[in-house]
Amino acid sequence: MTMVMAKPRPEHGFLEKMVGSWDVTSDMSNGTPWVENVRSLQGLWIIAEGTGMMPKGEGSGEEGGEGEPATTMLTLGFDAAKSKYVGTWFGSMMDNLWVYEGEVEPDGRTLSLYTIGPSMSGEGLADYREQITFLSDDHRTFNSSAKQPDGSWKQFMEAHYRRRN
Repeated sequence: MTMVMAKPRPEHGFLEKMVGSWDVTSDMSNGTPWVENVRSLQGLWIIAEGTGMMPKGEGSGEEGGEGEPATTMLTLGFDAAKSKYVGTWFGSMMDNLWVYEGEVEPDGRTLSLYTIGPSMSGEGLADYREQITFLSDDHRTFNSSAKQPDGSWKQFMEAHYRRRN
């Protein structure tokens, strides 16, 4: 049996726009610097590695400033059989693997990714939506929202990515 090699499809073009180095700022980072480097695997998958310092948070006894170093990894591709974008996210600050499925919104500049993960209340699981939106070729946002009991989404985090090169 011979395996047929996958070829990039038009849908992969959205992911290719992410390739490069990005400076990251977030409403949750308290001004601590982050960098994300995104590479492509032959136009089919992207791998994004983020590195930075976690802010000193509640319960640490200290306010503001830099806390522990952290690394995050995002993988994204387009699964032709499912007609969906698929991926994963994990970070050195938690032990949960986030598994995504999603689609590009009709605006053509927003990728909505859906996942299930630990509830912020600490009890059970919850539905989440993450969105990558290109404001320009050199500026994109990433936001996270939790599904509310009425079915709406409440955003709790937003990060801005500005291209370095």
